[in-house]
Amino acid sequence: MPHSHLIKPLIGEQYPTIDYGKGVFLYDTDGHEYVDACSGAVTANLGHGMEEILQSIVNQGNKVAFVYRSQFSNQPAEELASFLNDKTGYPWTFFVNSGSEAVETAIKIAIQHWQEKGKPLKRKILSRWLSYHGITFGALSASGHPSRRERFDSFLGDWPTIEPPYCAHCPFGKTYPSCGLACASQLDTMITRIGAENIAAFMAEPIIGAAGGAITPPKGYYERIKEICEAHDILFISDEVMTGCGRTGTFLALEQWGVKADIVAVGKGLSAGYAPIAATLISEKVMEPIVQGSKVIMSGHTFSGNPMSATAALAVLKLIESEKIIEGVDQKGTYLKNLLEKCRTEFPFIQDIRGRGLMWGIEFDERGAGFTSFIVQNGVDNGILLYPASAGIDGRKGSAIMVAPPLNSTKRELEEMVKRLRRTFQMAADNWKVT
Repeated sequence: MPHSHLIKPLIGEQYPTIDYGKGVFLYDTDGHEYVDACSGAVTANLGHGMEEILQSIVNQGNKVAFVYRSQFSNQPAEELASFLNDKTGYPWTFFVNSGSEAVETAIKIAIQHWQEKGKPLKRKILSRWLSYHGITFGALSASGHPSRRERFDSFLGDWPTIEPPYCAHCPFGKTYPSCGLACASQLDTMITRIGAENIAAFMAEPIIGAAGGAITPPKGYYERIKEICEAHDILFISDEVMTGCGRTGTFLALEQWGVKADIVAVGKGLSAGYAPIAATLISEKVMEPIVQGSKVIMSGHTFSGNPMSATAALAVLKLIESEKIIEGVDQKGTYLKNLLEKCRTEFPFIQDIRGRGLMWGIEFDERGAGFTSFIVQNGVDNGILLYPASAGIDGRKGSAIMVAPPLNSTKRELEEMVKRLRRTFQMAADNWKVT
């Protein structure tokens, strides 16, 4: 095999080369079929090869593929921002190219908000352990993901300060609801200790993704978090890069707690993988001092809001709306969860199944992080793609995967996914030796 000049996730590893995709399936150049049970990186919300989306991108490319945001606006970006306002109620949108950039922009806007209000000392960002907000330095500083932090720890900000809402392994040794939401109340303690006058914002994923395998807080958690932030005059940033755009059964996952953040980062499903794009959504409260002050958000990228990506995202969101796809997510999610629960009764190493909508985490017993790799690789061999996740209260020793198929998957396709998943679990039961 000729030498590859492409740096891959594991250098020297041989990866299948994908030839094409159709719906929930991908096909490599050797003719092998894979069911995309994790939407790539919880991204391909509509599956692959959607002709109407691809045609809209071609049509826009025939007009203009790129304009620079400092010189021009463009109609697709204007329409997409308007669409997001209609769906979410956030009147301001800043487009970027990835979830990490959306988080970085959210952080910058939060700090700038307080600067323009004459409170420059409010510049700390607080976050949680067992969180992942992105791979750039600001986003990684906010991330409580030990294995992804360790190489760069000396350069990163020490932002994770509170424990996650991890009911399966409560860090306080308590049980919901008698716990009194100790994990949320800890934020109040840390704010008091650090000083609200020094804190710009608190940031959290509504449902924890890669760092925890779909850890889902109980009822009342975000209501308490929002109450604490407002009491201390601190902004609340919701990282919906993974959960947003319908993944959990509502356009934004935080809607399910009846809470509205001050700033929201969305990505991944925004374009369903058809083009690189993400966005930071900003409330009027946050933007008002900037609009009345400098009138400039100190952020931006060469490809921010470019017409090709904006067109792709707009086509995706319009299709999701016209086909009422989000309205079917809860029902499909319940069906998928029931199928996964049947696996749980058959394979004792499955410790917990959690999530919302079509975002489910499966945590295994304490077999070590190597078990995740074993499951994921054997899944590939069985024609199913799974998303690896960390787990365990230390974020290192636990083992979990995520199952997050395209939102338009049929029940028959969900059944096929679980059939291949069960085959993978059986291989683990037969071949994995606990050491």
